[in-house]
Amino acid sequence: MTILELKNRADAVLSEVEAVIVGKHEPLTIILAAILAGGHVLIEDYPGLAKTLAARCLAHALGLSFRRVQFTPDLLPADIVGTHVFRREEGKFVFQPGPIFTQILLADEINRATPKTQSALLEAMQENQVTVEGNTYALPQPFVVLATQNPIEYEGTFPLPEAQVDRFLVRVRFGYPSAEEEVEILQRRIARRTEEVTVRTVSSAAEVLAMQSALETVFVEPDLLRYMAEIVVRTRRHEALGLGASPRGTLALLRMSRAWAALHGRDFVIPDDIKAVAIPALSHRLILSPELWTREVHTEDIVAEILAQTPVPKVPA
Repeated sequence: MTILELKNRADAVLSEVEAVIVGKHEPLTIILAAILAGGHVLIEDYPGLAKTLAARCLAHALGLSFRRVQFTPDLLPADIVGTHVFRREEGKFVFQPGPIFTQILLADEINRATPKTQSALLEAMQENQVTVEGNTYALPQPFVVLATQNPIEYEGTFPLPEAQVDRFLVRVRFGYPSAEEEVEILQRRIARRTEEVTVRTVSSAAEVLAMQSALETVFVEPDLLRYMAEIVVRTRRHEALGLGASPRGTLALLRMSRAWAALHGRDFVIPDDIKAVAIPALSHRLILSPELWTREVHTEDIVAEILAQTPVPKVPA
């Protein structure tokens, strides 16, 4: 698949999803870029902002299988990955796959489950496989976890371990719609005459895998690689941060900037691609210094500050 074909297919997917989701072009594009980059997405925002709807619509438009798991404190790892059940007619135990055996898994309110259950996703997110009672089972490809969490409700929740947060390629926030966008939401609901929404399938699993492969052809200048590395190194030196991004963050910048370039029809990365994806790719990997935990300081602002202070290399047009 060529980059132009990738862009046209991605535009068709976004067009279908945006016929349902109003005014969220940038976060939807970030999520699609992460899917094409083969990464997982943490969607962190308030209830009622179409996080679940967006995940479902993207899966349907891409032609990928979709399963939703509502995470709760009593959810067990076996409820996600599956377990062995006894088949009397066969006289033996047979593996019964869990909902993780899908191409897009929506882990809804992931921080409501216990750390033991959250960790059931770690192997799947990193290795695209699960191990149950010593047996390893490959997951369908492509495999993407879209996890949601509520940033304001902490009672009965379990913060995600840093190791698991770092497995997410990006963190995305939708934010509230504007007044005009909210009116558009109401008008579309009246025109539909039903709560149900429909999205056409305009791609397939094979095409998504082809798009993922096409990203490997996107060229990155050596100076831009050094630019990415410098941004990440500055997170480790920043006085407001107790912990900066690891090399996994640098790789996330590379993967996302190539995907962002391809979605805009280019087979090469420019500095603006890196700037566009740096905040969603890096901010969730940073930990504030303890003395700043009670202040109105956000890791997104620190990444923006680093971007403003890091010299941008001049690359050939």
